[in-house]
Amino acid sequence: MNSHHMQNINVGVDIGKSQLDIFIRPLDIFFTVANDEKGIRDAINKIKIHKPQCIVVEATGRLEMPFILACSEAKLPFVIANPMHVKRFAGAIGRRAKNDRLDAELIAHYAEAIKPKMTELKPEKIRLMSDLVTRRNQLLTMQTMQTMEKNRHQILSQTLLSTIKPILTALKNQITKIELKIQKLIEECTEYQSKNIILQSMPGIGKIAAASIISNVPELGYITNKQAASLIGVAPMTKESGAYKGKRVIQGGRAQVRTVLYMAMMSAMQCNPVFKATYQRLLGLGKPKKVAIIACVRKMVVILNSMLRDGVMWDKNTGENKLLTP
Repeated sequence: MNSHHMQNINVGVDIGKSQLDIFIRPLDIFFTVANDEKGIRDAINKIKIHKPQCIVVEATGRLEMPFILACSEAKLPFVIANPMHVKRFAGAIGRRAKNDRLDAELIAHYAEAIKPKMTELKPEKIRLMSDLVTRRNQLLTMQTMQTMEKNRHQILSQTLLSTIKPILTALKNQITKIELKIQKLIEECTEYQSKNIILQSMPGIGKIAAASIISNVPELGYITNKQAASLIGVAPMTKESGAYKGKRVIQGGRAQVRTVLYMAMMSAMQCNPVFKATYQRLLGLGKPKKVAIIACVRKMVVILNSMLRDGVMWDKNTGENKLLTP
């Protein structure tokens, strides 16, 4: 009755830059491997023996991807969990102590108690597109920093200023190359092409915003509007308890897409009458500018979700929130 086959085996993996700390529950097995190709291979071989019901890792940004890809290749069930959800679970069970073993054990306990929905690994091209969008954002940040450095030191000699110009040129060339790669990936897939045309029909949504949505929010068009707003993290969360009425705030969601859409909205408020009017109306009601922009982004997400769901495009001629069949 206590055999492995009769137990629900859950694995918690604490991801570090140089190592993976792994706990198998309820077998009370803990081990550590290097976060490299050999270490990951050894970990997968040890985990497979116990036929786990679920393997949970916390999302770190990129560090977990080699291990997750190995799990996918080995056909092991895995979940990339939101670190905030695991942290809240720790608070709920009164866990405060921290070390490598306890962190991995906590994640395994989270897997057993919460039973989170399994993560579906994105197709290779969508993953690549997502990575390219992320890299482009990083290069844009570097470009902005170099431009600020150049402006800050205008009083320096031309010799010193000339050292910044080649860096800006190199960054610009890299950004252009990445944009061309993103465009090529979209052109190679009929489904991506269709989504891309619909998304970019909305004034304010450019090729990068469209690529970010296609690669990072493939669910858009298949979920409800409330789910879409929550998924991207632009749904206001109520904070109320008894007589206390806290401010509604946004939290969680897919930060990369939210950032891209925030920047897209800055353009949309200039060229799209719908969002321009919504923004001005909210400011007229006394809303802070950032709150008004996020509200416009939420409206944008809802409309884009409806457009993809119904397979219709934005009417650019009327400047109204009217959708036309492509």
